[in-house]
Amino acid sequence: MVVVASSLVNAIWSSPCPLRILRAMISQSDFASLSLEQRIGLLYPDVPAAAANRRLTNLCTQFSNHFGRFPTESAQFVSAPGRTEIAGNHTDHNNGLVIAASVQLDVLGIVEQRADRVVTVYSHGYPQRFTVDVSERAPRDEERGRFESLVRGVAAGLAAMGIEPVGFDCCMHSTVAAGSGLSSSAAVEVFLTAAFCAAANRDQPDPVTTAILCQRAENHYFGKPCGLMDQIACAHGGAVAIDFADSSAPVVTALDFSPADNGLALVVVESGASHDDLTDEYAAVPAEMTAVARALGAITMREVSAEQLLATIPKLRESLSERAILRAFHFHDENRRVIAQTEALRSGRIDRFLELVSESGDSSWRLLQNCAAASHGPRQELALGLALSDRLPARASRVHGGGFAGTMQAYVPREQLDAYRSEMERVMGAGAVTELFIRPMGPVVVGRVPEFPLTDS
Repeated sequence: MVVVASSLVNAIWSSPCPLRILRAMISQSDFASLSLEQRIGLLYPDVPAAAANRRLTNLCTQFSNHFGRFPTESAQFVSAPGRTEIAGNHTDHNNGLVIAASVQLDVLGIVEQRADRVVTVYSHGYPQRFTVDVSERAPRDEERGRFESLVRGVAAGLAAMGIEPVGFDCCMHSTVAAGSGLSSSAAVEVFLTAAFCAAANRDQPDPVTTAILCQRAENHYFGKPCGLMDQIACAHGGAVAIDFADSSAPVVTALDFSPADNGLALVVVESGASHDDLTDEYAAVPAEMTAVARALGAITMREVSAEQLLATIPKLRESLSERAILRAFHFHDENRRVIAQTEALRSGRIDRFLELVSESGDSSWRLLQNCAAASHGPRQELALGLALSDRLPARASRVHGGGFAGTMQAYVPREQLDAYRSEMERVMGAGAVTELFIRPMGPVVVGRVPEFPLTDS
């Protein structure tokens, strides 16, 4: 089966320089050459320098408390970002197109090399110590679903690439909350990759290689099936368009996009809806799209043209539900939107980009149908949040990530952000609104301990 790809798709994902495997927008060497103040400012534009320094200080304090010694001068601070989905809702699993971006919320840790191959990690909020001997690299059944499996899986992936993992002691802290829709698991996996490389004084693999390594750790060691979008966005840095036509070698294109530069605040709003019992709801989306493709002799929806889908609706209705067909419509419409949104960002047409964001949100309501969960009955917290956002000064709103529960995303004029936050949190709860800033780099070594003015002041 030949992948259906228009000349427009090929044009959008072409570039004067090779972008199939693309380095982060700001390389580690470029980042390291910046002043300490500039580094902190790039990583945490929404946090006062004193607050960022307190976080570093607290990690050193925790390290001292847990390991009985202050970190040596060789210890390094390592950071890996979370991610936000900008465009392309539920398309990656059928070899579609997406836009995603790394954000300022991150996994930050202090890493100090050990003389053996044991990794010991204390994570803020977890009372237990995580200990893994990475000289043993085969998956372990008893570790499935646990943090230790990710450590072992990342170590095994690096070893297979010729980067021999060394042991290290680590204290880490994450501002990418689990269940926030900002991909905490991918951020942790990318952090571990960067931490192993920092401890061994090795360069990190390129972003796509890192992403594939992390995906394999999550799939085969942790035991959770996942796509590749989250890991690419966390590993790459900045905003990126990703073409999954060949999921084993996705084409990644950097985009120059900053909502703040356009007078906008990019926010996510937590609906408060429970994620319990949603496995079947999530699984049905790719399964139904794939079922449509299989009924038409293809493997994924990317191999089916919009014209072929339209012409065969009567045949499809004989064996498949109308919802499956509607979700297939969404796939094609969403792919076209991602192409148009990429063009709009490249040409600086922010108004057109926002129109397409709203169209995507509407498609998720009507065709994809992932703004409310059937298993939750009349409880429709996410749908309520979207409806409320449409009645407030948001320029555009859409479901974010998997949908059904979790978060929505909105673009709000910066001068109206306080009013928007106040009204959304009046209904959705205190702290429901989080502003995101697109971070221009992926995983980085922030610096070594002696560089920082570690003080509680």
